[in-house]
Amino acid sequence: MSQIERIGVTKRWSDVVLHGQTAYFVEVPDSLHADIQTQTKEVLASVEQRLAGFGSDKTRLLQVVIYLTDMRYLAEFNELWDSWLPEGSAPSRACVKAELADPGYKVELVITAAR
Repeated sequence: MSQIERIGVTKRWSDVVLHGQTAYFVEVPDSLHADIQTQTKEVLASVEQRLAGFGSDKTRLLQVVIYLTDMRYLAEFNELWDSWLPEGSAPSRACVKAELADPGYKVELVITAAR
């Protein structure tokens, strides 16, 4: 049976959960009231940093669920996503319109990645 490792554990969540060779985590922007481009750049940089923290990288993404508060942001998000993601390494992906926990968030990513 694979061990479960939790990183950055709080009462309510863990920053990362590692199970075998798979990692699970969520990223939100730092700048709560910035535009979608700024928030997307922040989130993608956070994803990259988080992946590096457990020996992975963005070519190892398995699945990404994108939550946007407004689907009008999708084109701008996709433009940044497409330039960020290496050719040939696209994960399974879904994009959902949602009301997020903090009203300042415009984007939130739920990540599943291989280590």
